[in-house]
Amino acid sequence: MTGMVDSIRARQRAGHMPVIAEIKVRSPKEGPLLRGRDPVDLARAYEAGGAAGISVVTEPHDFGGSVDIIRRIRGVTGLPILRKDFPRSTVDVDTTVEAGAQVLLLTVKMLDPEGFADLHARALDSGLETLVEVGSDADIGRLREMGIAPSIVGINNRDIAIGETDDGDVGRTEGLAEAVPQDAPLLSESAISTADDARRARDAGADAVLVGTAILQADDPTAKVRELVAIGWPR
Repeated sequence: MTGMVDSIRARQRAGHMPVIAEIKVRSPKEGPLLRGRDPVDLARAYEAGGAAGISVVTEPHDFGGSVDIIRRIRGVTGLPILRKDFPRSTVDVDTTVEAGAQVLLLTVKMLDPEGFADLHARALDSGLETLVEVGSDADIGRLREMGIAPSIVGINNRDIAIGETDDGDVGRTEGLAEAVPQDAPLLSESAISTADDARRARDAGADAVLVGTAILQADDPTAKVRELVAIGWPR
């Protein structure tokens, strides 16, 4: 199974903008997003559109997710899968592996440094890639202080601490990208709705974009993914 980093780099070499398309049951800001559609059908649609990977929000309380979504789509797509949640124990790492994901999200502001380092090490030891998420200069400073080497670094354009209900935009990626350690691919997450948004993220230094709500709200998710992929690479 191809990892997310390799998939991102392969899309870049092919001249395509790498897009991680998200499956999310609901948004605290936008409400229900599946609209009766089957996540299995969405996974197939995303792959048909040329996505570099699929993100699955498994957080149950605010986003209505479940790790069972990963288990269901794993059998119908060859794309790498990101589990997007707030893991707090090694059990969460083990569950991620068992479900069939290749990448685990770890958010800097949600864990103390020791706990973060332990989970990051366990994830890598378990064969997972890590998406380490930052949203501020302070988060980037903590990431540097921990001295870890993420597989991917993500900049969340919205504030996860308030359930991503704020009106963030790609300006956060533009403001933070230069300060992020450059050893790993950079992913711009959330608040990306249009090809122009994705282009701004790319031009600011992002190697890929993660898009959920805009794709899920589109009448044709496959066409929406293709629209974003089509802005092309290189920067």
